[in-house]
Amino acid sequence: MPVRVDDVMRLCCDLSLHQQMKAAVKHSGRGAFVAGATAFMGGLVGGPPGIAVGGAVGGLLGCWMTSGQFRPLPQIILEMPPQQQQQLYDSVMTIIGNLDWTDAAQLTALVMGNAVLQQKVAAALVTYITQELRAEVQYGE
Repeated sequence: MPVRVDDVMRLCCDLSLHQQMKAAVKHSGRGAFVAGATAFMGGLVGGPPGIAVGGAVGGLLGCWMTSGQFRPLPQIILEMPPQQQQQLYDSVMTIIGNLDWTDAAQLTALVMGNAVLQQKVAAALVTYITQELRAEVQYGE
């Protein structure tokens, strides 16, 4: 991966760590599968009433499973495949493209020293995470 992409990913990690961002990626497909499977099993065991009971139990179980577990955003960013990191890089570069930096530390210092840039990069990061990864972002502990 090119150095500039790594620098921007490091900036995103540092910024999200500074703002104590966490994200939970929802797994709605897994929840739907569990709900359907328990309704099917209920139907096999109890006939039509079993479908209703299995569907209700499966729906509750699926809901519980899909309530996302929040993880630190830097962890999610570093685990993204290169293609997604490139998309995030492109999004952030529209904001910081006119900056000149030599390494990740200098880039982070430039952005963290400018409240407007910091806010814009954070907004781009949250927008990417919520729209592209379909995750919920939370601030603080």
